[in-house]
Amino acid sequence: MTEYEIKEKYGFDDLRKIMRILRSPGGCPWDIEQTHQSIRNDFIEEAYEAVEGIDKDDPVILREELGDVLLQVVFHSDICEEAGQFDVDDVITDLCKKLIIRHPHVFSHDKEYSNVNSADQVLENWNDIKKKTKGQKTERQELEGVSRSLPSLYRGQKIAKKLRKAGHPIDHSELSEMLAAYEAEPDLKKLGSLLMGICAKADTDKINAEEALYKAIEEKINET
Repeated sequence: MTEYEIKEKYGFDDLRKIMRILRSPGGCPWDIEQTHQSIRNDFIEEAYEAVEGIDKDDPVILREELGDVLLQVVFHSDICEEAGQFDVDDVITDLCKKLIIRHPHVFSHDKEYSNVNSADQVLENWNDIKKKTKGQKTERQELEGVSRSLPSLYRGQKIAKKLRKAGHPIDHSELSEMLAAYEAEPDLKKLGSLLMGICAKADTDKINAEEALYKAIEEKINET
C-alpha cells in the first residue's frame, strides 16, 4: 500500500504523481497492464460524456467528465514516457507553441497575419497557418488531415467544406434523385453517396449535420 497526502485541493503535479504510483510496481494491476489500444475507446467515451455535460448545461457533469478526459491525456502521456517517447510536459510544450504560432494577431510574431477584424478571419488564418506548419501543400494532403476517427457525418461535412473552399464543391442538387435511386436498388455505395450529398448540403446551409441527427434521435426517443 502507498500512502498519499490527503488534501483539500490537488494540482496537476499531484495527478502526474498519482498516475505514476498507479502504474509503478506495487501499484494497480489494471492500470499497469493498460496500453494505448486497450484504453482507446475509454478516451472516446470520456470525451463524449464531457460533451453531454455541455449539452445539458450541467457544470457538475462537465467538471467530472473534464477530469476524466484529463486523466486520459495523462494516462497516454505516461505510457509514452515509460517508452522513452515523450512526456506530458512535451504535450503541453507543443500545445503552447501551437497556440502562440496560430494566434499571430495576439502574440505579434508574424506580420502577415497581424491584422484581424473578425472571428471568421481568425479561423481562416488558423487554417492557413495549420496547412503551412503541417506541410500540407496539396488538396489531397489537406483532406487526409481530417481525422478518420471522427464520426462519419462530422468528417463528411468537414471534407465537404474543404472541397467547397477549394473550388470543388460536392454536387447536392439531385438529392431527391439519389434517394430514388437508392430506394429502387439499395446498396452501400448509393447510401454513402446520398449521405455525402446530405453532408455537402448541410455545409452549404451552415447546419451541423452531426448535431441535427443527434437532436432528431433525441426527439424520437422522447416520442416513445
